[in-house]
Amino acid sequence: MNADPQLIIDIYNIFLPDQPLPPGDPLYVNCEELRGDSNINQQLGRKITRANTSTCQLYTGHTGSGKSTELLRLKKYLSDRKCFVVYFSADEEDIDSEDTQYSDILLACTRHLLQEIKDTNPDPILHWLRERWSGLKELGLTKVELQDLSIETAIPTFAKITANLRSEPTQRAKIRQLVQPHTTTLITALNEFINDAKNHLPMGKTKLVIIVDSLEKITPTIQEDNRTNHEHIFIDRSQQLKGLDCHVIYTVPISLRYSNRAPDLFDRYGDIPVLPVIKIKDLNSDIPSEAGLNKLKEILNQRVASVRENLSLETEVFANQATLDRLCTMSGGHVRHLIQLMQEALNEIDELPITTKAAQRAVGVLKSIYRIAIKEEQWSILREVASNNQILNSDKYQDLLLNRSLLEYVTINDEGEEEVWHDVHPVVKELAEFNQ
Repeated sequence: MNADPQLIIDIYNIFLPDQPLPPGDPLYVNCEELRGDSNINQQLGRKITRANTSTCQLYTGHTGSGKSTELLRLKKYLSDRKCFVVYFSADEEDIDSEDTQYSDILLACTRHLLQEIKDTNPDPILHWLRERWSGLKELGLTKVELQDLSIETAIPTFAKITANLRSEPTQRAKIRQLVQPHTTTLITALNEFINDAKNHLPMGKTKLVIIVDSLEKITPTIQEDNRTNHEHIFIDRSQQLKGLDCHVIYTVPISLRYSNRAPDLFDRYGDIPVLPVIKIKDLNSDIPSEAGLNKLKEILNQRVASVRENLSLETEVFANQATLDRLCTMSGGHVRHLIQLMQEALNEIDELPITTKAAQRAVGVLKSIYRIAIKEEQWSILREVASNNQILNSDKYQDLLLNRSLLEYVTINDEGEEEVWHDVHPVVKELAEFNQ
């Protein structure tokens, strides 16, 4: 037993599930070989560095699978190759994932471009604002007088617009009513700004890139025409999202990638790379693979070692190897779930090591969440996927992909080809409803 209370606190706080790792962070573990050799620099980065014209790409994966960490690595890759990169996570300050429309995304892009690009002629954006000024004043979105409008006052004005879109439901509809009829002119103004910015990028930079993260968290809702908001944003409004005259990457919900609109997405954006979860077992096997478990243990060990070196996972952090293996296996190879399970298990004890009971209680928390999330009619679908490891291009699979009841894995076969397959989350497989 290790009765040092501070040690548990320090270990607990190194397992924060919602913090992406910056490039070069010692906590980062390369998992490419267990994600089907998935390499974001090759999948997205090369298209940008090699293209002579602007590109617009989508990127997806399960929420919490590590996309933000990979996108931050991509930002560094591009920055090292003469690109000026504007990266932002849209859900932090700009959008409400429960209610998002395409115009919200364009406004967020405008705000961040204005904030990060200096020494550029802002007149096109200022002119667009002047045309909307009376409406903005009526909505209380600016206290600045028209004659005092400048780049210094425009930035907080756009910040206030996006902040109200995110946090003020009563204002949201009014702002959209004011902005949406004029998105075409906003794109035109923004492109004038962008094209001038390209001529004033910092020394050595030759390309401008925008990375808009966290759009995959947009909650699916059915619209009046019985189609989803995801379709309206990424398909119906693709011309607007693709309209910026620079390189752009948007994250997109994984369910849309496997919907019956997938051909339309491909026509508009090309192939959409998916970041799969870490493969913890082989296809057509229910036995956890040694390589998969070792990779998950490496993730845990990197974090524990950053708190105190030479702590043994198997004997000092966990009561035994079986308990450690159990916790790793029940994550399904999903990084955020692994980190969340670790936090939950640590909450069950006052001193190390993590006992079998504590680990099982942590797994039980995740089980209870999935039991609530899965609808009665979905159990048969889950059993079917567990049997054949395949999903169909059908709406009935989308909710299960979104809530991670179904997880995506990739295997590289003997010919070097990528085989994509799906399986039911391990905690779901242990629920009584699944085994009926």
